[in-house]
Amino acid sequence: MKLNLQDIPRVKTIKKEDFITNYFKPQQPVVIEGFIKDWPAYKKWSLDYMKDIAGDKVVPLYDDRPVSHEDGFNEPHAEMKMSEYVDLLKSEPTKYRIFLWNILKEIPQLQKDYTFPDFGLKLMKTLPMLFFGGTNSHTFMHYDIDLANIFHFHFEGEKQCILFDQSQNKYLYKIPHSLIVREDIDFSNPDLKKWPALQYAKGWQCELNHGDILYMPEGYWHYMKYSSPGFSMSLRAIARHPKNLGKAFYNVLIMRHFDAMMRKFKGQDWINWKNDQAITRTHKGLK
Repeated sequence: MKLNLQDIPRVKTIKKEDFITNYFKPQQPVVIEGFIKDWPAYKKWSLDYMKDIAGDKVVPLYDDRPVSHEDGFNEPHAEMKMSEYVDLLKSEPTKYRIFLWNILKEIPQLQKDYTFPDFGLKLMKTLPMLFFGGTNSHTFMHYDIDLANIFHFHFEGEKQCILFDQSQNKYLYKIPHSLIVREDIDFSNPDLKKWPALQYAKGWQCELNHGDILYMPEGYWHYMKYSSPGFSMSLRAIARHPKNLGKAFYNVLIMRHFDAMMRKFKGQDWINWKNDQAITRTHKGLK
């Protein structure tokens, strides 16, 4: 038995009025295929180009190791020069990913290669972020702390994406006081005997190719797996729905600090308790 996933709709291009009416207001994801073909980035941006323009930059790297009480919030697991990282991506599979790399701060000249699209939402222009990964590397299923509307622009290679909205939380083995689900669930090939609640979850899926844009509505859970080496850029717009704004403020101002405090005082016991509770609460909800 597989996950209950429907294909995310795909359009060649879109007007902002149609985007607002058909996708933003009903909070439905969409893939836009040809919107950025007039960007210089569409032809220029590749792993080799990033190596040339940012080769000497030291970049933060993350892998898929389980969360430890010793890890800080979004603390990298390793560092490497971009030139060395690109060589690694192209030579062999690696779990190392670049996560939330601010290109505006690090490589200002890259701003000349793209423009901020008008989808009818006010984009945060100081927060364009890059994400890189090698073959079969993946993110944990998670949602963003600010529950923003996310526009994910993909470059080079192919990437598999699986999404769920917040109404599916009760089936996903969500870790309490956290933004992730159980890290030992392989959403690309889940064991539904071990994780039976997942069979009731209803979600979305797509494959991103060079130049595709994925719109992820506010607070959507997302799992991404690189089918081949590549990278993406995300632009975001603040959550507009009051309930999601309230969750965002709670996550940033309370939840994150409470979790950090409990890690400090209870150590790995806190992490283990949360992982156990993800199963207990999910299965209790099924009954």
